[in-house]
Amino acid sequence: MSWPASSRSTRRGSPDAVKCPFCAEPENKVIDSRLSNQGTVIRRRRECLGCQRRFTTYERVEEILPMVVKKDGRREAFDRQKVLDGLKLACQKRPVGAEQLEAVVDGIERRLQEMGEKEVPSSVIGESVMRELARLDEVAYVRFASVYRSFKDLGEFMSELKELISERKSTPKK
Repeated sequence: MSWPASSRSTRRGSPDAVKCPFCAEPENKVIDSRLSNQGTVIRRRRECLGCQRRFTTYERVEEILPMVVKKDGRREAFDRQKVLDGLKLACQKRPVGAEQLEAVVDGIERRLQEMGEKEVPSSVIGESVMRELARLDEVAYVRFASVYRSFKDLGEFMSELKELISERKSTPKK
């Protein structure tokens, strides 16, 4: 989808003023706007009114994710890369593509946003990752669970495996 070129220019001090990357002039005009990245980003072509050079800007919704409350009570910002790294480690040498892992993280982020909470226990994220891995790849699930659940002995680990096997038997094959 494309919007007609606009001759609207940005003014000094206005909230949407974007400085030219070439001459730092704050006044420019939008000459073209299009949706990009599956409709989640607006790409704008601009022309500087100072040097007449053209440049591109991208506008996206600022995603506000909750703070993660760790087991020890510390709080830290949600880190998408940390979740993705954990998934990659669990799926190492498994037939799981990078796109699938990105989709899992996208889904977890979306659910966190939909919850609308300011803080979320890390266990909520860990359990979400485990659910997705159980669906995606059983070996990756077991790898992740063995670290995430910190099994104290082989008995706890075997109990988790038995639960996975019984769930697998009760779920019809696709």
